[in-house]
Amino acid sequence: MGKQNDVILFDGVCNLCNGAVTFIIKRDRKNHYRFAALQSEIGKMYLKKHNIDPQEIDSIVLIRGEKAYSKASAALRIAQKMSGLWPLLYLFIIIPKFISNTIYDYIARNRYKWFGKEESCMIPTTALRDKFLHK
Repeated sequence: MGKQNDVILFDGVCNLCNGAVTFIIKRDRKNHYRFAALQSEIGKMYLKKHNIDPQEIDSIVLIRGEKAYSKASAALRIAQKMSGLWPLLYLFIIIPKFISNTIYDYIARNRYKWFGKEESCMIPTTALRDKFLHK
């Protein structure tokens, strides 16, 4: 049985989110992650499968096996499998969710204002196409 990749769903029109995807790809030396925009058909399929209301979530979602994580919980779990010292960030998982998600939500609410927004979802380069799920 082959290795199952985690799937990261992200806001495809958000410059901060697209930058985060590029950042993760550069530190995903074990080729662990696959990506899909929340707005894509496959992104919508994953949200439906995990009973996540797309109106309630507008940020990062991590699908790991049969579980879905969002917001700070997703970000910390993603860092856990990156190369370098990034896995140390997972130690912050001990912070109560209401605190970590409050910080996460503040950034998410202001991300378009601070980092801008694209008219359409990010299109991966040919070299990165295999990391993105499409349907």
